[in-house]
Amino acid sequence: MGARVALVTGSRGGIGTAVVSRLEGDGWTVHGVDVDDADLATREGNRAVVDAALAAHGRLDAIVPNAGFQHLAPVREFPEEEWDRLLAVLLTSPFLLARYAWDALVASGDGRICVIASAHALTASPFKAGYVSAKHGVLGLVKTLALEGAEVGIAATAVCPAFVRTPLAERQIEERGLDAVIEPHAVKRLLEPGEVADLVAYLLGPSGRGITGVPVPIDLGWTAR
Repeated sequence: MGARVALVTGSRGGIGTAVVSRLEGDGWTVHGVDVDDADLATREGNRAVVDAALAAHGRLDAIVPNAGFQHLAPVREFPEEEWDRLLAVLLTSPFLLARYAWDALVASGDGRICVIASAHALTASPFKAGYVSAKHGVLGLVKTLALEGAEVGIAATAVCPAFVRTPLAERQIEERGLDAVIEPHAVKRLLEPGEVADLVAYLLGPSGRGITGVPVPIDLGWTAR
């Protein structure tokens, strides 16, 4: 039996890079994709990356939908096209990836779906209507995937980090300042990408088999409030 294969989106930056490195260190074969490989806001892009992973490796044991972006604006000014794209990339893409990879994950006998969600799947902040709505939605998706996957050997989880030291967070720090960005955290620091990657590796590993249908916070105490 060959190495287990994981498809990771948003693989060339921040959390994605750390997840790829950690999984490869654990012996996984990782098929990483990013914006240059496909437009994950489209059905065609999502199907293409799943087909490419299967063509390259002949199997698929896990998917890690991680691609994402942010847009800040009050609701009355929120650009409708940004709303559409946020939901497409953060919510519809994980659905499509799961749909297109489903048969391969069943064939694996131990399929895993680990969506990189956010503490914003569990709480909200102003000016982030699209992001918060998509992350809340993807948690509902994960619960449904877990229930449907239970009888066919697929587990699904949503990792919910606080602010992580990524280019996305760094841009917000430049705009708002570090203290403002991490204000919701009980522990006043940023997470490091490797911390999130360690949790993903655990959930995809042998000890994570019993964890399904739930958000798994790594939020520095944010949602304890």
